[in-house]
Amino acid sequence: MTIRTAVAATLLMAATAAQAGPFEDRERDWRNGAIVYQIIVDRFVPPADLAAKRALYPAPKVLRAWTEVPEPGPYLADQKLAAHELHFWGGDLASATTKLGHIRALGADVLYLNPIHLAYTNHKYDAFDFKAVSPEYGTRDDFRRLAAEAKKLGLKVVLDGVFNHMGRNAPIFKEAMADPKSRWRSWFAIGPQYEGGARAWTGFQNLPELNLENPAVRRHLWGDADSVVRGYLRDGADGWRLDTAYELGHAYLRELTDAAHREKPGSLVVGEIVNYPGEWLRSMDSVMNFTLREIVLGAVRGDIAPGAAGRMTDRLVKDAGIEPLLKSWVVIDNHDIPRIATQLPDAAQRRLAQALQFTLPGAPNLYYGVEVGMTGGADPANRGPMRWDLVRDDNPELGWVRQLVALRQAHRALRVGDFRLIESDRLLAFERHTDRALETRLVVANPTDATVRERLLVANAHLMDDTPMVDVLGLVGTLPPMGFGPGFITVELPPRSVVVLQPKPKALGGYSRYKRVP
Repeated sequence: MTIRTAVAATLLMAATAAQAGPFEDRERDWRNGAIVYQIIVDRFVPPADLAAKRALYPAPKVLRAWTEVPEPGPYLADQKLAAHELHFWGGDLASATTKLGHIRALGADVLYLNPIHLAYTNHKYDAFDFKAVSPEYGTRDDFRRLAAEAKKLGLKVVLDGVFNHMGRNAPIFKEAMADPKSRWRSWFAIGPQYEGGARAWTGFQNLPELNLENPAVRRHLWGDADSVVRGYLRDGADGWRLDTAYELGHAYLRELTDAAHREKPGSLVVGEIVNYPGEWLRSMDSVMNFTLREIVLGAVRGDIAPGAAGRMTDRLVKDAGIEPLLKSWVVIDNHDIPRIATQLPDAAQRRLAQALQFTLPGAPNLYYGVEVGMTGGADPANRGPMRWDLVRDDNPELGWVRQLVALRQAHRALRVGDFRLIESDRLLAFERHTDRALETRLVVANPTDATVRERLLVANAHLMDDTPMVDVLGLVGTLPPMGFGPGFITVELPPRSVVVLQPKPKALGGYSRYKRVP
């Protein structure tokens, strides 16, 4: 190769790279539009040898059979918690590793684990030691093995960081309470002004809050090289979901996020933000988008008019910005919320909500068991053991979730596309679009109990007149022909239904209206 040829090749490569737009950049970032699968390790897969683990559950802990379902228990005054918080099913990291194939085959990109650190309860939000894994779950080596196997399958792993509080039985808290001169005293807010003698999360006496204003606490959690956040990232984790993230405050969230990114560039920090996302997205990569959840469920249940739901979503996207929203988790149910099959027992409503979950900007969060239709009300009923007996190809819920995942995988705009509101009143309608006109997808939903016909304004300058629009979701069945243009489409939808419309240009003997547009 001559010098001139080499220079030309280099310039061509540089020009090609320069032409790569934001959508290519988004596709290269695993955090954008990922499908997240959430598990509680204790409830996901039965252990290989349950009998050998019984000693790990001394009274008042109770080891339950996998066929039993969680039920509320009485408050245990001496333990300062409810009895059902001490009921275990025996799952561990080793058993969870055996079912990573199920998660990947479902189409998930990310495995999110509820807390695995050393703690007393089954939910593990009352940490004793953030760096150690609870023995019921295994060891740090077991986590490393799970992360390594996940990586082989193409799965990222996100851990639950509970850095706002610990458990009252944590050795360092007990010492801090007993000895005013303890080195741990300043790690907590202790004094007679607090009920129980220490500031506790929302008044729960089992959960004393950490004093994050103490630099030593922050160094232990995320600042030092051997800190909790950085150490687990080196062990194979790819990110952190932060429990009650809004209570950490903007400055500390930014500090934690920067530390994670320094340790592992491209890692994810997603916050449990029950507030409106807004400014929180300046402090970390993304949020669990509870505001979007309220919009979706409000529209589906009839509490929010379809047109208003669209305008609310448009406002949310404009305030938050599309880039962090693509990384934010779209949550319908999880360990704190009744399962979707219980929230929405009507199948049509449920499918409508899930279709919106998979077509709105963000990363859909699948709570284990949703793919087989598991039910369950408020905690603890929503935390039942995984129903592996329902993982069958003839399960309609499994077929539906697979269909949604396949839809998202097949359509680039649904994964990383921008959002644009479609002007409508009686229908909830929006665009997901990229830099390629024919990748545009129009999502139109009728959450009402009556058939709705409406003429919609689609403000997309590159969608050409007389372009047929085809439903690629297939939930509604046969629809009247829908043609597009100029800027308008008329859609008629039956009650509680949704379509995802794709432009399909007519075959015109080699002629195309799209020949000179992106």
